Amino acid sequence: MVLATPAPAALDPAAAPVLAPDERRRAELRDFLISRRAQISPAEAGMPAGAGRRRTPGLRREEVAVLAGVGVSWYQWLEQGRDITVSAQVLDAVGRVLKLSEPERQHLYALAGLTPPPLRAAAMRTQDGCPALQRMIDAWWPNPGHIVDRYWNITATNAAAHLVLGLRAGGNCLVEFFEGEQFKRGYQVADQISRRLVAQYRAEMTNSPGDPGYHEVVNRLLRTSPYFAQLWDLHEVEAAGVNHKVYQHEQVGELRFETTQLRVPEWPDLTVVMHTPLAETDTRQRLERLLDEHERRHGLRVAA
Repeated sequence: MVLATPAPAALDPAAAPVLAPDERRRAELRDFLISRRAQISPAEAGMPAGAGRRRTPGLRREEVAVLAGVGVSWYQWLEQGRDITVSAQVLDAVGRVLKLSEPERQHLYALAGLTPPPLRAAAMRTQDGCPALQRMIDAWWPNPGHIVDRYWNITATNAAAHLVLGLRAGGNCLVEFFEGEQFKRGYQVADQISRRLVAQYRAEMTNSPGDPGYHEVVNRLLRTSPYFAQLWDLHEVEAAGVNHKVYQHEQVGELRFETTQLRVPEWPDLTVVMHTPLAETDTRQRLERLLDEHERRHGLRVAA
C-alpha cells in the first residue's frame, strides 16, 4: 500500500508577526552580533587558555562586554535588540573585539541606528590602487573614463580622460574644475554644469554628516574660488545621475558625451565615471583621431 504524502500546510501571511522598521532593525542587530560572537574563539580574543568547558562556540556575552570595556548588562541589552542609546565609540570597541571587517563595521553602525562611518584610511589605500578597475577604464578606449573616491579625489584615469579632459590621478574633480577654471575653457552651458556639480557635491556631503574630508574640499574652494562660493550659497541639492556634457576641445572641436557614474559593491567608496560619446554625433571619430595623432607623435599609446 502506498501512503500519500500529506501536503505541506499553507503559510498564513497573517500568522507571521509584522515588525515595525525599528523593531526589524534591532532584530537584525541581535542576530548579527550573535553570529559574529560565535565566530571568535577565546584564543583569538587574547584570552588565556583553559577558560573552562563551553557549550557553544565563540565568546560569551560577558566576555565581549569585558573586552570592549562596557557593562555586561548593557551589552546583553544591545544583543537582545532592546531600544537603548549607543555611541560610535562603544560600537567601535565592540567591533574591535568581534574583529569586524570594514563593511561589517559599517553594517553594525546602520543596524544600531547610527550613520555608517566612512571607510578608514587603511581600507581606502587598498581600494585606490585596484588594478581591476584600472583595466576596465583602460578598455574603455578611446572614450574617457576615470575613478574618484567619495570626496571626488581622482584615483585613476585612462588615456582619453587625461588627453581630452585634462584629468590626472591625484587631483580633485571639484577643485580642478573651479580653481583651474575649466568651466571657462571647455564646457558649453558652463553655468548649468557648475551649478549641477556643486549641488551634487552638497548632496553627497549631506549623506556623510561630520565627515572632515568633504569640509576640507569645500573650505578650500570657499577661500580660492568666488564663483564656487556664490554657487555654494544657493544651497541647491541634486542627486547624481546621467549628465550630458558638451566640451570644446582646442584640437578636434566639439565633443558631446553622456556621463554615467557606476558603483562597484567591492569598493563602495569608489565611483567609476564613464564618458560615452553621443551616438548621433561624430565624437567617437574625433576622439580616435586625437588619440591616434598623439600615438603617431610619441610612438606609444599614452598611459594616464
